[in-house]
Amino acid sequence: MDEYILAQDEKIRDKLQSVRAVLKRELPDAEEKISWSMPTYAKGHNILHFAASKKHIGLYPGPEAVAEFSQKLDRTGCAYSKGTIRIPYSGELPLELIAEIAAWCRDTGNHA
Repeated sequence: MDEYILAQDEKIRDKLQSVRAVLKRELPDAEEKISWSMPTYAKGHNILHFAASKKHIGLYPGPEAVAEFSQKLDRTGCAYSKGTIRIPYSGELPLELIAEIAAWCRDTGNHA
């Protein structure tokens, strides 16, 4: 995961590290690995992924999580579709919401 983040544009590395720190805190027992060419948190199965894209960070918690948090996502300005949340690089990262989504995935067993 370190290599993945270091390979990204210097301008977005801090944002990726912030997302990683939140996910590590909320998923302390999960393994960090690369799956589907993305940083992934797994514990017996993939819990969620995140990835750098051209204009956003993609967070991939699965369709159930996106449906569960759609109203909160609407308030943040993050775009989303089935299983995918697009967090724009411009603006503040919704770290509390990311933590809430990760905890929900952990507690419910829903996963990417």
